Amino acid sequence: MKIVRFEGGIGVLDEHGVVDVTAAAGETLHALLVGGADALERVRAASAQNAARQDVRLLAPVTDHPRIFGIGLNYAEHATESKMKTQAVPTVFMKLASSVCGPGDEIILPKNATEPDYEAELAVVIGRGGFRIAAADWQQHVFGYTIVNDVSARDVQLATSQWTLGKSFPTFTPVGPCIVTADELGDPHELEIALTIDGEELQHSNTRHLIFRVPQLIEYISSIVPLEPGDIISTGTPQGVGLGREPKRWLKPNEEIVITVQGIGELRNRTKAEA
Repeated sequence: MKIVRFEGGIGVLDEHGVVDVTAAAGETLHALLVGGADALERVRAASAQNAARQDVRLLAPVTDHPRIFGIGLNYAEHATESKMKTQAVPTVFMKLASSVCGPGDEIILPKNATEPDYEAELAVVIGRGGFRIAAADWQQHVFGYTIVNDVSARDVQLATSQWTLGKSFPTFTPVGPCIVTADELGDPHELEIALTIDGEELQHSNTRHLIFRVPQLIEYISSIVPLEPGDIISTGTPQGVGLGREPKRWLKPNEEIVITVQGIGELRNRTKAEA
């Protein structure tokens, strides 16, 4: 199933639109995540009984105050183009919850960031939390998958060794359009991923090229920080970002960014200069 948030509730997205399953989900996305298999079955039954609606505005499919764990340099060719060394363990940073926006929302290019960049990423949504999760048990903890654009102000990000602030301006974490449940998506390591700006393809790869795969990321992060329902792990971006191009290719106002991940759909956002 494709789970969405919209103004007023939780829905299931199908070819006809959005089916309201708020009551069956438990009123919030967090309630659905912690409800486990029983909650998913209620939602599946409700979606089969109700009519779809077209007139809904989708929101970012995240819980209140989500924790977003970003993963850097997780495709070898991206590490090379960024002129950075791949580490022996995952490179983990945080994106603040205040940076989240949804499908169709504008990405605001800040006045005090001169090098805004794009990053297409597959993201994992945690359903069942845990501490020191074994890599072999990773599937028990994944609710589903979504798309993240890890927008980054490179001048701010690379001014120090700490990346969080350069990746956390307001609207710098578009998420969506939905969460595809793990049972529907299947293997997350065989997915085409691409990004276009105004129709020009700038990134195209496959998640089979991830250096640290989902089991390893869950095991590593949870060995230090207990994972919680609603946590998002954004697994890293492939080659083709603006930082790695010659000349550099920074985001400009009034551009449409479209990220496509196989089995999930498209995340569309336009850029806008800060007023």
